[in-house]
Amino acid sequence: MKKVLVLCTGNSCRSQIAEGYLRYFAGADAEIYSAGIETHGVNPKAIATMAADGIDISNHTSNNIDEYTNIEFDYVITVCDNAKESCPYFPTKAVKLHYNFPDPAKARGTEEEINAQFATVRNMIKAYCENFVNDYLKK
Repeated sequence: MKKVLVLCTGNSCRSQIAEGYLRYFAGADAEIYSAGIETHGVNPKAIATMAADGIDISNHTSNNIDEYTNIEFDYVITVCDNAKESCPYFPTKAVKLHYNFPDPAKARGTEEEINAQFATVRNMIKAYCENFVNDYLKK
């Protein structure tokens, strides 16, 4: 079974959303993990925006990359430039992929505007995850 790690700065938004969609699209074809180079807790708006699309990530935890040093990953996906550039040395033979998604936690404006920005980023991550699963895990 393939093992996939999604890596972001704080493991609070983008990597949590990606973990949720990768689990959804991959099903039993992969073990999905997410982590950060720091841990900031799971953002409540990430939980809400995923719930609005029928995916429950309310039981996810914010994990540090150091927790996974003993796991042989097949793929490591960084979802923000900061994680790609700041990640401490992580010994792995995994295929490394990168996509810099905007940080919805930095959204400003009215509640409605912020929620719309979360939904926009969620939809970008959803499309990326579906393509990743089809391209790398469902072959």
